[in-house]
Parts: sequence; structure tokens; C-alpha cells
Amino acid sequence: MRSVGLWLVCLLLGGLLALPAAAQNQAPAPKKTRILFLLDASGSMQAKWENSQRWDVAKRMLARMADSLDSYANLEIALRAYGHLSPANLKNCKDTKLEVPFAAHNAGNIKKRLQVITPKGNTPITYSLEQSANDFPQDPNARNVIIIITDGLESCGGDPCATSQALQKKRVFLKPFIIGLGDDPGYAQQFGCMGQYYNASDIKTFQQVLDNVISIALKKTTVSVELTDEAGRPVETNVNLTFMNSVTGQPEYNFVHYLDASGKPDMLEIDALLSYNLVVNTLPAVQLKNLNIKPGQHNVFRVKAPQGYLYLRQDAPTGYGSVTALVREKGEQNLLQTQRFPSQQKYLTGTYEVELLTLPRIRKTVTIRQGQATEVSFPPPGSLNITQDLQGYGNLYLLKSDGSQEWIWNLPEGSSKISLPLQPGRYRVVYRVKSAKGSRFTDVKNFSIQSNLTTTIKLFN
Repeated sequence: MRSVGLWLVCLLLGGLLALPAAAQNQAPAPKKTRILFLLDASGSMQAKWENSQRWDVAKRMLARMADSLDSYANLEIALRAYGHLSPANLKNCKDTKLEVPFAAHNAGNIKKRLQVITPKGNTPITYSLEQSANDFPQDPNARNVIIIITDGLESCGGDPCATSQALQKKRVFLKPFIIGLGDDPGYAQQFGCMGQYYNASDIKTFQQVLDNVISIALKKTTVSVELTDEAGRPVETNVNLTFMNSVTGQPEYNFVHYLDASGKPDMLEIDALLSYNLVVNTLPAVQLKNLNIKPGQHNVFRVKAPQGYLYLRQDAPTGYGSVTALVREKGEQNLLQTQRFPSQQKYLTGTYEVELLTLPRIRKTVTIRQGQATEVSFPPPGSLNITQDLQGYGNLYLLKSDGSQEWIWNLPEGSSKISLPLQPGRYRVVYRVKSAKGSRFTDVKNFSIQSNLTTTIKLFN
């Protein structure tokens, strides 16, 4: 029985130890894609287009597209129309309806509904967009896509751009596709801010655009990021990369950059239906805004990120305990990083101001160079020792070479008895006991501190 029990324990431990390796190689489950066709069925869709009507062309193309999508796995499609419930003279700005809810293999249902819809009303694009937010099932892991097919501009005074941006920020759907039928110069201005706009000025172009949009929505897109040194060589690595959603401001992907054995960065799969800013989390961070990602292709982005090291050296324990340095870019007030002694940290090449939290503080300007370590250290402190246990008010000053004094510390009011580590230098203590009946009873004493030595002073002596 003991051998069986031991075997079970080993089997369990082996399985647990194997989990991290398995997790590293496990591909994420494919997301479900939901495509909502938001179709213009306003009266203008009855206009002639080449040898047909715009509505007949849109209906035929959309039916064919639905058929082609029926075989895709992890895909659901739906149809919402607007401008088909009321005649134009009623100016119904709520004229929109979800004609076919989301479902897999939905082509038959969509084709049936297209046959009974008759264009007649106006163009409430904004209201239709707002209503489309309720069409998508609650599923935080789904890719929600809207393809708007229209031959006219908003006719109800709404703001489709603001509505589209707001719904994207709420993650109701990804960046919409808008296909404008005809050649209206106002399309690009109104629709370009809503999402990805395509101008289908003729029937052949409309077919090509529709095919292209579906391909973009469903094809795999990959990116590689080359982090270059000062000479432009892609040799930097092991840095966190964040792909930020430029609409919501939220991170979509975090990767730690990797170079393979041949020195090439790996390919990362991302969703091309989002807009991104790339943040390379060096110190300080580098950002590429509005990445021009070509969907369905492999994209390569180059980021200049040469780095060196700041090495904070501490040879032996000091009376300070653990010393911290404050690091700022030269000329900047904002703190970039806190770094403890002893340690080594990567920074972008450049000039930095380093403030050591010794007593008094030490400020140094350092230059970080490509692939090199810039060393910062400080002298071993000495110690100030005051043996008297007095209550009062006192200050400690550093005496500079020009004769001026710089405040660095206040003595405790409850007791003047201290043992305080200080950097080598000349100092002054100014003290008045609590019971003294006037400022004239202030005691001023100058003294020096040397490394690894204790200086003892007596007040009022």
C-alpha cells in the first residue's frame, strides 16, 4: 500500500510541475466573432445604380456574402435595417429594427428577410447605432463587429461619430466598417470618424470592398516589434510591450519581448479590428501612436530603444540601512524611478539626475550609454553623536565651501540624544532648550564628520 501511495504522490507532483510548461504552450481558445450588418433601407436606396437599383445590388451582394459566411466556425451574423418601417414624409427618426437576431448558420434567415424589406423612409444612422448596442449578446470574450452599408448621410440630426466612439469605448463593438454606396463627397467627412470608411462608387468596387471587409474581420493578423540600438540594429529585447487601445485607453495585450536564437523577434497575433498605440515599457517608456496595421498580414514595427545600465554600488553596510536613489530625466521634475542600493537597472541611453537619499542628500548627473553600466556610489558615512538628553528645538545645517549653510534636518523635540549617520563634511547645529526664556539662549556649534568615524558634541559647553 505504501508503494501505491508513493506512486500517487509522485504522479500528482509530476502533474503539478508540468502545469507551467503546459500553460506556456497552450493556445487561447478562439473567440467567437459576431457580425451585425446594419443596412440602409431608406427611400434613396431605390435610386438607379448602373443597370440596377442600389437596393437590389445591396440585397444581392449581402445575400451572397451571408451564404459564404455560413461555413465559418465560431461565427454568428445578424441583420438590422433602418428606414424601411415608415414613409419618408413621416420623418420617423426611430425607424430601425433588428430583423434577424444573431445565430450560427444564419444565411437562410437573412436572405428571407431581405426579400420582404422595402426601402421607403429616412436615414436615422445614429439612433440605429444606439439600438444596435442591444443586439449583441452579453459576452465579454466575443468580437463584436458592425458593417454599415448606406447610401446617405444622417438625416435626423444625430451625431453618429460621437455615438460610435462612445460605444467603442464601452466595448459594445469594435471599430465599425462603413461602406458608402455612390460618390457623395460628404461620406468621408461624416463616416471617417466613425470607423473604417470605404467608398464604393460603383458596383464592382462595392463587391470588392465587401469581400475585403469580411476578410479583414476574419483573417489572422500578426505583428513583430524590432527594438533597435543606436546603430539601428534590432538587438534590444526582454522588455514589456503593451498594445493600448487608442479609443478606450485600456491595454489590450501585454507581451515580454523575445528574440529567437537567430536574433529575430517572434510573431504576435493581435486583433486588427482595434486601433492601437504601442508602448515599449523601457525607462522611460517609448510610444508609437496609431499603429498602421495591415489586417490579414504580418506587420513589422521598429522602435528605437537603446539601453544601458545604472549601477548603484554599495561596498559595505552603512548606518543608513537601505539607501534609495531617486532618478529623473535631466530637466524633468517628475520622478521616473526609485532604485535601491545595491542594484543594477536598465534605462534608455541619455542623461539623468540621480538623487541619493543619504543625509545630506547627494545629487549627481549621470549619462547612460548603450550597453554600458554607469556606476554611482557614495562615501561611507560617519556618525554624529549627541549624548545629552535635552528637550528643545534644533536644526542641522551643511556648511558649504562658500560659507553658506543649507538646512538638512530637524533634531527631535523630545530628546536631543541622537546617533545620526552623516556624509563626510562640515556641519552646524543650532539649538535652544525648551525651558530657555529667550532666543539669545540659542547654542550654535560647528563640527566635522569623517567616514567611518564618530563625532561627539556637547550642547551648551
